[in-house]
Amino acid sequence: MGIAEDKVLTNLRKGVLEFCLLALLRDGEWYGLDIARRLSEQRLLAGEGTVYPLLSRLRRSGLVTTEWSESDVGRPRRYYTLTDLGRENLRAFSAVWGPFRHTVDTILETKP
Repeated sequence: MGIAEDKVLTNLRKGVLEFCLLALLRDGEWYGLDIARRLSEQRLLAGEGTVYPLLSRLRRSGLVTTEWSESDVGRPRRYYTLTDLGRENLRAFSAVWGPFRHTVDTILETKP
C-alpha cells in the first residue's frame, strides 16, 4: 500500500473506530486488551496503545462503563460494558452508515 492509501485508511479508521468498538461491546463486557487485539486482528487499530485513550473518552462521555474484576492470573482487570447512551449512539451510527456507504459506493462506481 502506498503513502496515499495509508493516509486514506488512517482517516477512515479514525472515523469509524469508536463505533466499531461500541459494536464489540453490544453483546457483553470486554477486557481492554481483548478489545485491542480484536480490533488489531481486523486491521482497524494500528497499535494497542490507541484503544485505551479511546476507551477513557468513551467512559467519560457515558457511552461505556467499567468494572474491575479479580483475575485468576495476575492483577485485576478492567472490563468495559456498553451503556444505554452507548447503544443509542451505536444505533444512530448504524442508521446512517448503510445509506452513507451506499452513496459513497455509488459515487465511486459512477463513470463520467
